[in-house]
Amino acid sequence: MGERLALFRPGLGCTLVTDTSVDALLKQARDFTPPPRAPRSGAEWPEGARVNPLRADAGVDGEILKAAVDEAFAEPNPRALRRTRAVVVAYRGRIIAERYSQGMGPQTLQLGWSMGKTILNALTGTLVSERRLSLDQDRLFAQWRGEGDPRGRISVDDLLRMVSGLDFDAPHERMLSDVRKMLFMKGDSVAYAASEKLAAPVGASWFYSSGSASLLAGVMRSAIGGTQARYFAYPRRALFGRIGMTSAVIEPDAAGNFLAPAFVYASARDWARFGLLYLNDGMWGDKRILPEGWVKNSLRPTPHSDGQYGAGLWLRIPDFLRPDAVADYRLPQDAFYMLGHEGQMVAVIPSRQLVVVRLGLSRRRGAWDHGAFLGNLLKAFPGEGG
Repeated sequence: MGERLALFRPGLGCTLVTDTSVDALLKQARDFTPPPRAPRSGAEWPEGARVNPLRADAGVDGEILKAAVDEAFAEPNPRALRRTRAVVVAYRGRIIAERYSQGMGPQTLQLGWSMGKTILNALTGTLVSERRLSLDQDRLFAQWRGEGDPRGRISVDDLLRMVSGLDFDAPHERMLSDVRKMLFMKGDSVAYAASEKLAAPVGASWFYSSGSASLLAGVMRSAIGGTQARYFAYPRRALFGRIGMTSAVIEPDAAGNFLAPAFVYASARDWARFGLLYLNDGMWGDKRILPEGWVKNSLRPTPHSDGQYGAGLWLRIPDFLRPDAVADYRLPQDAFYMLGHEGQMVAVIPSRQLVVVRLGLSRRRGAWDHGAFLGNLLKAFPGEGG
């Protein structure tokens, strides 16, 4: 793709200067003032920044836990490096173990890649709770509203569940795949995704795609309404600020659409806060952040997904993210996952009251095994594994 120019804007991260100019991007964010990151209180995580060592009465085997975390940073195969950057383990709502690679720490913002699709799930939920959006809402884009256009039947829920039927190709089928074009070569990711035709009837097949998630970011923009600054401020107002996820940044494209399907950055502790929100059924303390029943509905298996996907959440670790030869680690049946490229993971295991974050740069297939890591780590905790 050759040399590219990107512009950094405070609170928005970097944006490729595509089909626009630096001056236009500066003007786009002129009225947006990111709120300062509030200093963490002396309270214990997640309310504050204090992390206490594992208590002896927690019922957790500290030696097994430490060994599992340390193993995540080991490099047994020099030809397939794991490059683990962070591990955070939260048990019963408190961090009991964490470790970072050299140069990384609790304040380091780290890329979630496709874990941002769950961020979109949450933001869709906040818009539903504000009655600005509904799951059955369709006719989502002007170019889909023409008489006889079958894309007009695509609903918000269809996009969340990846059953839109739109003709996106698989991410790794070719070098210039749809997702690479959308993220790195097009100034308007939403317009590009919305231009796709149907490859299958709406709801008739499941196909995991960042294109569907980009369309959700466009739907969200229309639902929020108002100025560009209002759209840029919404995630912090409706979600991040309310759960103390103050490090989080969603980068936009040149047209001002959030590239949430791929480019959400947050600290490892803040990714753990986000997992805790889902562990607690969308509640944060005594505040309801996501609508009642939202998490349960998001965990309902999507038809045609072979039971592996809900709505912005994985119900099991998919085969394409597993090593070629992998053991059956019998992970708890109620576990669910936020997963991203290069080995990003937030695992939520309600039966064990666990949230586990792993962030890294595992570029080779087989370099990182989510199942092996979780299977070893779970041996430290009380409870049945099946």
